[in-house]
Amino acid sequence: MSDKTRGGQFLVKETKCEDVFTPEDFNEEQLMMRDSVKEFVDKEIWPNKDRFEKRDFALTVESMQKAAEMGFLSIAVPEAYGGMGMGFVNTVLVCDYISGATGSFSSAFGAHTGIGTMPITLYGTEAQKQKYVTKLASGEWFGAYCLTEPGAGSDANSGKTKAVLSDDGTHYKITGQKMWITNAGFCNVFIVFARIGDDKNITGFIVENDPSNGISMNEEEHKLGIRSSSTRQVFFADTKVPVENMLSERGNGFKIAMNALNVGRIKLAAACLDAQRRVISNATKYANERIQFNTAISQFGAIRAKLAEMATSCYAGESATYRAAKDIEDRIASRETEGATHQEAELKGIEEYAIECSILKVAVSEDIQNCADEGIQIFGGMGFSEDTPMESAWRDARIARIYEGTNEINRMLSVGMLIKKAMKGHVDLLGPASKVQEELMGIPSFDTPDYSELFAEEKEMIGKLKKAFLMVAGGAVQKYGPDLDAHQQLLMAASDILIEIYMAESTILRTEKLAKKEGEAKVQEQIAMAKLYLYKAVDTVTQKGKESVISFAEGDEQRMMLMGLRRFTKYTNMPNIVGLREIITTKLVVENGYCF
Repeated sequence: MSDKTRGGQFLVKETKCEDVFTPEDFNEEQLMMRDSVKEFVDKEIWPNKDRFEKRDFALTVESMQKAAEMGFLSIAVPEAYGGMGMGFVNTVLVCDYISGATGSFSSAFGAHTGIGTMPITLYGTEAQKQKYVTKLASGEWFGAYCLTEPGAGSDANSGKTKAVLSDDGTHYKITGQKMWITNAGFCNVFIVFARIGDDKNITGFIVENDPSNGISMNEEEHKLGIRSSSTRQVFFADTKVPVENMLSERGNGFKIAMNALNVGRIKLAAACLDAQRRVISNATKYANERIQFNTAISQFGAIRAKLAEMATSCYAGESATYRAAKDIEDRIASRETEGATHQEAELKGIEEYAIECSILKVAVSEDIQNCADEGIQIFGGMGFSEDTPMESAWRDARIARIYEGTNEINRMLSVGMLIKKAMKGHVDLLGPASKVQEELMGIPSFDTPDYSELFAEEKEMIGKLKKAFLMVAGGAVQKYGPDLDAHQQLLMAASDILIEIYMAESTILRTEKLAKKEGEAKVQEQIAMAKLYLYKAVDTVTQKGKESVISFAEGDEQRMMLMGLRRFTKYTNMPNIVGLREIITTKLVVENGYCF
């Protein structure tokens, strides 16, 4: 276990390509699972896209029941409660491929299997799991999750919903208002967060949906996207909940909510992947068919650039998501080997990689939005019409940057959690940061290294980007110390650097592993995507690094750090960006869709 990179350590340790899991490493079982999910979506979901757009809530429920029959709702549930008990990679894989056709169904699926079922699986008592998880796994019951309130959004622990213990001590009475509750219209059980007395933290409860027990709802919300995902306000008025339905212990609700969100974040990233593949494939097909000026528009450089960038972002998202998923799965397995229960192992395993979960959530949710936006642009006027799948993809993508903690919150969390890990000694940031300081004082080497091996320069570049992060974040921590939290703009800039490092490194490692297996000649397009992604990442690091340094440093310190930033973002051999895009798009156009 000791040599395995822990959460956040990617920043200060070199990861070998042999140590990352990639989509090319799926085993037979995983490939069969992927294919059966794709077949289900192509048969049941994609052909009904227009009905999902017309707020056909009954179709969402019907599709959920069909998914349950296929066993897709029970992937992550232990066998003891009627589930398949599969590993974390399989959970992420199913979430990826089941979510690409419409955000309406993927929201219902994600809310049920994730925040609707997971908290009981991970925090419930044996009796609670026997009673509820078995029904949720089989699709006999559907779940929903009641955290957000009119006054408590990002500040989740500030909720006003109250839970008062009855005089005879047998039950709690819950009163309050919850909003944006996914699956509210058809769920059988809620996980509700409420405050007991003047407790500092909220408490979780399992509440059955019984209208005669003081539970009422508003009409369905009218939303920009995910139109057939049931979203309602839920009101509780002296709703009686037996004391044995408290989830975990009193005051533990905030912790449950945060850990449920960690899982939700990596699954949300996965849920944006197949949506990107479908958008790219549809855009490529259209570009091949659409003739203007006697030429298919897929032959025009302006369109080719878009397709190359869309494919590159998707490939990077896959690389990073499955790398983290397998790291989590391995961590869970090692904890179980050390004697932890499945519950403890899973909780700790996911918590360990909370930084990576936040990084993925931000990066991939923004990539699907950009991808769908360019998809509309490639379709031109047709893209703006409801007759093509692009406008609904664009609308559905928009919620991904708000769900599971906004991207702003997740950006600040990723850096904040990293600094906390450093304070606890789980990630040594101070050692490497002071080495970077010394390096800045020293004279740089002017030797030209040997870059003959594949990705030699790119991997050196990743190492330099890590130094840039340590320099910028280290400088900010030195200046502001524990008050850094108050400087959100600096945290946001630092997190953009952190995100690009993880995404670019994951993409390069995946491709290096693939090239070793298949031979470089066979994976020219993937090599081009890895190089293109890194180039864009270097640009982001340059821009965000500069913005930070000139905002918190002055005089000699500022000059020295800007010089360091130039050194850490300097290529010896610049890549030919147009040439890289051409390699990628040529393959897409020939294959008539996303093919990596």
